[in-house]
Amino acid sequence: MHETDMTKALIMTVKDWYSSQESQPQIQKVHLVVGKFTCVEPASLQFTFRSQTQNTFLEGVELVIKETPLIAFCHTCQQEYHPEIGISYACPTCNKPMEDIRSGRELKIDRLECQQMEVASI
Repeated sequence: MHETDMTKALIMTVKDWYSSQESQPQIQKVHLVVGKFTCVEPASLQFTFRSQTQNTFLEGVELVIKETPLIAFCHTCQQEYHPEIGISYACPTCNKPMEDIRSGRELKIDRLECQQMEVASI
């Protein structure tokens, strides 16, 4: 399950950012972009994130995942197409093997939603 290693890397990246902030904001959501061609299972990633963030500064933070489709481009036909993952990666028109992936390999943090902690003067 490579979701475990990905989640560890995600947590470390967010932790590094969080530690660099002067006033540590309350993180509410972590938004990820995950391509279909990465073979990452969103439900497994959600589960692993919840498990690995228990009793940490990220406990209760929502992991929001936006999936991007696999889109390839055929230079021979000059057209984009949507290969069927695990079934056929060739251009449906000329049957040339997939060589130019335009979308579907993304795996990145898109943004964090935070609520700034207010400090009241006494």
